[in-house]
Amino acid sequence: MDQKREKRKMKKKLVIIGANDFQNQLILKAKEKGFETYAFAWRDGAVGEKTADHFYPISIVEKEQILEECRKIKPDGIISIASDLAMITVNYIAEQLGLVGNGMECTLLTTNKYYMRKAFAKNGDPSPKNYCSDELTEELLQGMQFPLIVKPVDRSGSRGITKIHHEDELKEAIRVATEVSFDKKAMIEEFVEGTEYSVEYISYKGKHRFLAMTLKYTTGDPNYIETGHVEPAPIDEKMLSRVKDVVEKALCTLKVQNGASHSEVKIDDEGNIKIIEIGARMGGDCIGSDLVRLSTGYDFVDMVIDVACGIQPSFEKVCVPQRARIDFIFSTEDVEKFRKLEQKYPECIYRMSDIEPFDGHKVVDSSTRYGYVITTGEWDIQGEE
Repeated sequence: MDQKREKRKMKKKLVIIGANDFQNQLILKAKEKGFETYAFAWRDGAVGEKTADHFYPISIVEKEQILEECRKIKPDGIISIASDLAMITVNYIAEQLGLVGNGMECTLLTTNKYYMRKAFAKNGDPSPKNYCSDELTEELLQGMQFPLIVKPVDRSGSRGITKIHHEDELKEAIRVATEVSFDKKAMIEEFVEGTEYSVEYISYKGKHRFLAMTLKYTTGDPNYIETGHVEPAPIDEKMLSRVKDVVEKALCTLKVQNGASHSEVKIDDEGNIKIIEIGARMGGDCIGSDLVRLSTGYDFVDMVIDVACGIQPSFEKVCVPQRARIDFIFSTEDVEKFRKLEQKYPECIYRMSDIEPFDGHKVVDSSTRYGYVITTGEWDIQGEE
């Protein structure tokens, strides 16, 4: 009995900010690695409430309350994936407790799109011309070309995004964006043409290592809600090399030192690269938690846990790389397609989430989609070779 108590006493502790399905992949991996897990989130029935060893019903934005609990826990690391909002709390507590993270300047630059764009402009990183809603004047507006994208300065998951084609649409688009913004501000930027990708990196002590490039599918005009992602992205090595150069320079601009990063870029028909935004955290939509591992063999979740605990990440491959894809459920027709795929080619279904009841609500952002399906191998959405 004494030996068991001693073993438990010596167990490493990891604090996870958030408890939803995406964070659950982190909780499960941490437990697999032998960590005692402490999750913080609202008590709303999220899966992490049950899977974490300890659950605290405290909102992820209440960083002072979480810090107070963390002083008692004395964790070896603090972490979150796929949430800009959570990273504010993660980095604040890491700084207060002397744990590994990114500084608060980096946190501001990677969670507020306006300050991010200002940093890009100062350092010559290619990104769209933009203005904050509270500084937009008639003169500035006349200097921008339509169409424009209007978005909150501090949200992710396609929340509050609108593409507008005329000046008379601007007021309503700003209202929609500011309504969901934490700072109650919107950003107006020139629309960038091209194919949309994300680029996944792991950083350790300021050194950045490329993991994967992801092709993104969206609903398009006007809200650009993600419908799916594919890895590896079909892109030639020359272009990939150029993308890496752009992203690595931008990560330095944003002062990213440790952990995962998720960079969204567009490439037009002439090969011009523009950075849409960069998050100093793992990509959501199961990109970081699943697609990277399936398509590259690298255990990305394992890496971010190690980095959060001050350990250099391992690049040993844990599985055979293969094509990986996630598609999101928007309708009953989507469910029928995937049920057909599951029956005809069950081996290509890697994971299917619980499907939300179809109550007729409109999908307006990533959080209101009905579910997802992750597939592997050379199969398309119809389940045909």
